Amino acid sequence: MEILLKSAKIINETNKAVHLKKRDILIKNGTIEKIGTKIEASSKAKVVSLENLHVSLGWFDSGICFGEPGYEERETLDNGLLTAAKSGFTDVVLNPNSVPNVDNSSAVTFLINASKNQVTNLHPLGSLTMKAEGKDLAEMFDMSNAGAVGFYDFKHPISNANLVKIALQYAQNFNGLVYSFPLDTKIAGKGVVNEGVISTKLGLKGIPALAEELQIARDLFILEYTGGKLHIPTISTEKSVKLIADAKKKGLNVSCSVAIHNLIFTDDVLEAFDTNNKVLPPLRTSKDVKALIKGVKDGIIDFVTSDHIPMNIENKRVEFDNAAYGTIGLESAFGALQSIFDMETSIGLLTKGRERYGIESQELKEGEKANITLFNPDYEYNFDTLDISSTSKNSMFLNKGLKGKVYGVILGNKKVL
Repeated sequence: MEILLKSAKIINETNKAVHLKKRDILIKNGTIEKIGTKIEASSKAKVVSLENLHVSLGWFDSGICFGEPGYEERETLDNGLLTAAKSGFTDVVLNPNSVPNVDNSSAVTFLINASKNQVTNLHPLGSLTMKAEGKDLAEMFDMSNAGAVGFYDFKHPISNANLVKIALQYAQNFNGLVYSFPLDTKIAGKGVVNEGVISTKLGLKGIPALAEELQIARDLFILEYTGGKLHIPTISTEKSVKLIADAKKKGLNVSCSVAIHNLIFTDDVLEAFDTNNKVLPPLRTSKDVKALIKGVKDGIIDFVTSDHIPMNIENKRVEFDNAAYGTIGLESAFGALQSIFDMETSIGLLTKGRERYGIESQELKEGEKANITLFNPDYEYNFDTLDISSTSKNSMFLNKGLKGKVYGVILGNKKVL
């Protein structure tokens, strides 16, 4: 296969020679053969010439969900990975949020094998504990050998501190990455939204910021004692950023992420009682949002994630208290990020993070395997259901103005354009 990208502006800060330059890019048999100011197309080449074409290294998301196996009505692996490709992502880390649970090597192998023919690479997380019940550690070593890139009881906090300690100690034998979801369930109680003025006004039970911060403080104390690699997914408060900043200053091997919607929306949007805005961690205050954005800019927060969680309509079209948590986010990720950051910063955030998971990262240069996202950063539009490729349509970005259109991806000999 031969593809020629014409007049593509390259976004690649690691290669100043071509960064922000318009170049033709020739891809042969899945490899970038030539990057030049003008490349003539052969009769075999598929020429790609698109309006305001920009290219970067393929994008990476450190935390998404589909439905299969068990919840295929929410999202199948095939359609989920196609959606990821259409949204610009060539690598995604899949949360263990299925039935049966991903708590053994066979379940990991199933996910990897089922995704082999897709353009986007799928990297599964295994559950940290058996059935994600927080009681006994799962088969971490076997799952690591099968291809799991980390261990996480998805959105289920580990209340047993000793279990976190043992997991961090054990995982050091094979350089495993241990997740701990930041929520103290005793403090959170039956809360469903951020505890504050808005929750009081709406009569909804609140989740205090303390519930997140107390769990993070506990886990960081344990990490300081044990060593190992800890990842804290989707933080949401100002003090959480400070706690992790202090831990990094101490030299602790900790990383964290933030959901893109927590960088944009505050709990003010809850006044509409739209269950698409019911997420975990909850939307917080403007003060928290400012601190999170600063944390991203300062590098304290390592990754942004779409926190893509497809949810079928019967779990959302109910009373707010009874609705399921989660919003989809793959399709809106780029356009949403560009409402906060400039284009180069947004691309930098979308392309970083593979190293933390031991995932090979190509370079956008001659001789390397093609791993490319194609996009138009200046395209402005209102996001609606026609822009959603996911089976589930539970997006909090519906009817919001976004900036940035993805044309597709090229990964080796595969493409979605």
